Amino acid sequence: MLQLSEIKKEIEELPKQEYVNLRHWFAEKDWEIWDKQIKEDSNSGKLDFLAKEALQEKNNNNLEAL
Repeated sequence: MLQLSEIKKEIEELPKQEYVNLRHWFAEKDWEIWDKQIKEDSNSGKLDFLAKEALQEKNNNNLEAL
């Protein structure tokens, strides 16, 4: 397995379009991980407090339309 320093060096040597493609892939990978974590947190109830707070604010007429 390559060391991080070797990976960085290889990335710096990529042609421009390959670098753009790598950035796109990396961003998509980040979002996949984020989506998976949000789904797990939601399913486990970790985010229930957010819905509860939002409903309380709505019931108190503290929400403004954008």
